[in-house]
Amino acid sequence: MAKLPKEYQFLDLSDYGRTPGHWIASKLQFTRLTAIHVTTMFVITGFIAIGFLLNGYLITAAFFLLLKSILDAADGELARLKKTPSYVGRYYDSIADLLLNFCFLLTFWYVTEISIIYMLLAFFGIQLQGTLYNYYYVILRNSVQGDSTSRIFENSTPKAFKGESQSSVTLFYTIYNVLYICFDKCMYYMDKDARYSKPFPKWFMTLISLYGLGFQLLLMALMLVFNLQSFVIPFFIGYTLLMLVFICIRKLILKP
Repeated sequence: MAKLPKEYQFLDLSDYGRTPGHWIASKLQFTRLTAIHVTTMFVITGFIAIGFLLNGYLITAAFFLLLKSILDAADGELARLKKTPSYVGRYYDSIADLLLNFCFLLTFWYVTEISIIYMLLAFFGIQLQGTLYNYYYVILRNSVQGDSTSRIFENSTPKAFKGESQSSVTLFYTIYNVLYICFDKCMYYMDKDARYSKPFPKWFMTLISLYGLGFQLLLMALMLVFNLQSFVIPFFIGYTLLMLVFICIRKLILKP
């Protein structure tokens, strides 16, 4: 099920896992498994990828990175198929992504012996990239009555959906806020007027999908396949500079 009305759907370069993810979700639709179970599966898959990377099985590690991306799409698909939106699931997914990203880069640091400072810069860069993608994507979804589980500004605890406890929502929101607040604030101050724009055109959304988590994992996987693991951390530091181009396009061409 799409997050956007048909007329606003765009080529999302980070969303290659959607089709297999939907297939997985369709097989789980009438089982007891929930989206949160699938999120846990992708966490496990991510750590399996790390295990293979640590032991030098680069192509196998690349496979599990891509499988993690597919399962990351499947959890949301399953929630939509079962018609069980969940703030706990939404925040759990984001928390898991951030922690796995840190662990992925920590592993690349360990196997390449690059400076830990560069690893931390790459982590901050990756998270800021993903925040830019999510920021514009959520603005678009909210402006065209698309999926509204994610909010443009996560600055208050949301009211729990039917079937989930408010205390759990509050707990997961608090953890999410602690982990993401600095990235969200950075993105907001870089482009605070974006929410007043008309719905972003498809070409712009396709461009910023280069910063989607799925595409980031695809780049990591490709570098592993070609034995370029030592370039992962430097690449993502430099890749962050592309943010300035995207923000300038939004401000200069896609004005409110």
